[in-house]
Amino acid sequence: MAKAYFAAGCFWGVQQRFSKLPGVSDTRVGYMGGHTESPNYRAVCGGQTGHAETVEVTFDPDHVTYPDLLSCFFEWHDPTQVNRQGPDIGTQYRSAIYPVESGQAEEARHKIETLNASGHYSRPIATQIETADTFWEAEDYHQHYLEKRGLGHCGL
Repeated sequence: MAKAYFAAGCFWGVQQRFSKLPGVSDTRVGYMGGHTESPNYRAVCGGQTGHAETVEVTFDPDHVTYPDLLSCFFEWHDPTQVNRQGPDIGTQYRSAIYPVESGQAEEARHKIETLNASGHYSRPIATQIETADTFWEAEDYHQHYLEKRGLGHCGL
């Protein structure tokens, strides 16, 4: 099993989508990329910790590849927006990838270059490739939030 970390705005819908992919065995929501130890939702949403709402994806590379995950990530949000997704505004909602090894970083850079060259987007990709540091798991009530509320599929 391998891990991947993605931030694409509010983590609830992103977690729901990743958790339904064949080859993904587990997902957790949490916070990465900040400067505060043990952040909580209130502090992250206040924009004071530097963290982004992030989804940890545990996957079997024999069934779903990292490039497959990258393709889904870029399809499921607007990677050209800076520090926002839809109505959610702030650095905690930035688009970011946290590679856990050099191969993931290379694949992420290649994907961004390919998307920028494709002309698919009218603006350049704003997704940041950041250092994968500590993943701080979010509070229990955020884990699989949409499923807990009976919301079968979000409209990302």
